[in-house]
Amino acid sequence: MKSIFTTLLFILLATAAFAQYETVTKTKRPSIPGTFLVDLGVNRALNAGPTWKQGLWGSRTLNVYYQYPVRFGRSKFSFNPGVGLSMERWKFTNGAMLIDTVELVSFPTGAPRADQVEQYDLLSPNRVYGHLASKSMFITNYLEMPLEFRFDTKPEDIARSFNVAFGGRIGYRLNSFTKVKYKDDGEVVKVKDKRSFGLNDFRYGIYARIGVGGFSWFAFYNLSEMFEKGKGPQARDINSLTLGISVNGF
Repeated sequence: MKSIFTTLLFILLATAAFAQYETVTKTKRPSIPGTFLVDLGVNRALNAGPTWKQGLWGSRTLNVYYQYPVRFGRSKFSFNPGVGLSMERWKFTNGAMLIDTVELVSFPTGAPRADQVEQYDLLSPNRVYGHLASKSMFITNYLEMPLEFRFDTKPEDIARSFNVAFGGRIGYRLNSFTKVKYKDDGEVVKVKDKRSFGLNDFRYGIYARIGVGGFSWFAFYNLSEMFEKGKGPQARDINSLTLGISVNGF
């Protein structure tokens, strides 16, 4: 009787252990080389002029990148190339929107002359739609390639490692558009205008990150001008600065 009980207990424990192993095996996430990085930050336009009045939280950036780290031997340094999307939002607190002033002046008399080029300024939507905006935003989306050098104090245990990264990003504009909301006879009207707005199709900048484990602070400075020469608001050379936090899904 004792031997039978011992045998049954052994079978029960073995079955439970196998079931637990099978459960762990099934729920284990697949090993994907590289890491996913998410940035969330606030934007600030530099040298934009008095007509560029933006909100703090409404003017924000969301970046989603995939990076593949290349470790330099057994050192604490690595090179991390990547690719992803940078999605920027600019919220204007004065209700203004980007309007082609050349097109606006030429509208009553016809199309602009062939020698005239587009030039955008921040004006009231009343000039186009006949109404004041209750909400106005400018959206730009870029395909980007971040390239960075990173230092980790514990490369064998990234989750508990202090890290510092410096690098640059190059990007290509995928699309850009304005979103304006206003009321017309009590009805809420939303208008989206998609065009280039005189933006540079390519941009480049530098950034830095510092943090512990999967969380860090970052700063990105756009070295290239946002708009083509003479096409931006008040023909100014506008750059941008973004500050925020990064989450690394290593």
